[in-house]
Amino acid sequence: MIFAVSRGRGHQLLSMLFIFGLLFSISDGAAADVTLPGVNIDFSGTDEAETDIAPAIKILLALTVLSLAPAILIAMTSFMRIIVVLSMLRHAFGMQQTPPNTVLISLALFLTIFSMLPSLQQVQELAIEPYLSDRINTEQALKLGIDPLREFKIRQTREQDPALMVEVSGNDKPKSMNDINTFMLVPAFMLSELKTAFQIGFVIFVPFVMIDIIVASILMSMGMLMVPPMMISLPIKVLMFVLIDGWNLVVQSLMNSFA
Repeated sequence: MIFAVSRGRGHQLLSMLFIFGLLFSISDGAAADVTLPGVNIDFSGTDEAETDIAPAIKILLALTVLSLAPAILIAMTSFMRIIVVLSMLRHAFGMQQTPPNTVLISLALFLTIFSMLPSLQQVQELAIEPYLSDRINTEQALKLGIDPLREFKIRQTREQDPALMVEVSGNDKPKSMNDINTFMLVPAFMLSELKTAFQIGFVIFVPFVMIDIIVASILMSMGMLMVPPMMISLPIKVLMFVLIDGWNLVVQSLMNSFA
């Protein structure tokens, strides 16, 4: 056992000495090439490394955006309003897991794309395509890409919510909505989306609550106190929702709320 451990450390020591020797040979300024079976590594001092910095930064930015995609989706789009309304609809039925979360999230994603399609097209035309064709730099692309999203947020944000953010942050009151900093516009937009979603959800809840009250009153008048009202009201609510084509009404109301 001791011999095996010592031999393993000996291999590690030889590998480290080889790497250090390779680094020292490169640091002396001499061109060095390492050739292995099927592998050719060139350490020569050329200017190609300088030209590889920009693609590396692009890859880093892309990975950063992908890692922040859920937060960007919730804070910068209409996804929050849609998913909250769909979740409240599911609770109004009284079914905690039907439709499943994957179904609601998938539907909310497609409705988000439909509701923000004009803004997304402007981002594509003004920022993404010119940036990919190297007509503008990264700073210009970010500025041009955020402007359509700011316009969408300003249209959907109530005036009292940005005022609250300005008061909380302690900054000077802006002259107009266009002068509000994006850092304060995002939470104001989220507050407005939550308020609008709860307003729509309240309207959805009312008929389902009325059905529960009517069923509970009928069962109580008949003396059937041991029968859970949910067992009777749930099929009635599902039948009513199907007969009035409820999913189309909910989707249409959501899309009209962004007009």
